[in-house]
Amino acid sequence: MTLRVAVQMDPLESINIAGDSSFALMEGAQVRGHRLFHYDVNTLAWQSDGTRQGRITALAAPVRVRRVAGDHFAADEHRRIDLARDTDVVLMRQDPPFDLGYISAAFLLDRLRGTTLVVNDPREVVNAPEKMFVLDYSRFMPPTLIARSVDEVRAFQAEHGAVVVKPLHGNGGKAIFRVESDGGNLSALFEVFNRAWPEPHMVQAFLPEVTEGDKRIVLVDGEIAGAINRIPGKGEFRSNLAVGGYAEAATLTPREQEICAALAPELKRRGLVFVGIDVIGGTWLTEINVTSPTGIVAIDRFNGTDTPARIWDAIERRHASMTRANQ
Repeated sequence: MTLRVAVQMDPLESINIAGDSSFALMEGAQVRGHRLFHYDVNTLAWQSDGTRQGRITALAAPVRVRRVAGDHFAADEHRRIDLARDTDVVLMRQDPPFDLGYISAAFLLDRLRGTTLVVNDPREVVNAPEKMFVLDYSRFMPPTLIARSVDEVRAFQAEHGAVVVKPLHGNGGKAIFRVESDGGNLSALFEVFNRAWPEPHMVQAFLPEVTEGDKRIVLVDGEIAGAINRIPGKGEFRSNLAVGGYAEAATLTPREQEICAALAPELKRRGLVFVGIDVIGGTWLTEINVTSPTGIVAIDRFNGTDTPARIWDAIERRHASMTRANQ
């Protein structure tokens, strides 16, 4: 069956096709004969039409992708499409930040429920921020504090020594700071954090094992698809590829398999088809990434696998199930 797929993502001109997971998903869709549209989330609109769902539209362009650096897509003229009538699947793939704009777009897309399949499920994306959803699995986490009070952090640090401080809704390794056990500059750092973000902040015990890598494990509809180990670049403790880390092949430890088994039923139940979790030292779960996970290109390069195909298998199963339910 040919599906009409609308991809809500950042401008195609700006992506690096060598490692971009959204581009790999578009390639995978195209291989199966699915038709692709691309649109910017800023063109998403809702208009009343007398129904609860309303009319949800976006200014979209039919696109074709190709793995040619600098000439990696061709687009037709933009036109306003009805996401309920003109598409079968929407991939919600724009990059965070997970802010009110992101949340509002997710709530609008949630109104497509039952007519167009949105991946990942937009309401569950809202319910599962990366650094909040993980709290449901705190038994696998390193010592963690979420707070705005610097006094709370000092008490936490007195117990755990050096800590890492990061925005609760940050992404891509941005604004992550290590504070040594003496607490130097902690007050100044929290003054900046409290001015920049209205929410509390995440503080975790620093894990020396991070120098050996931060493993990204991808799960597709709750099943393990593969993993890479991300190693910090020179002079860094952050291992995110976006801030200079590099990837190497990886296998899973028994503890990591246990973590994945614990997560699997809930991910599947929530309609979180494409998820990336982060584990340090083979032991400590730090994030569950559901907004726009990455890593599948590197995983497939190391393992000779085809993760986009697995993701499309899962999407097609879910779409078929939704279609049967509506008949």
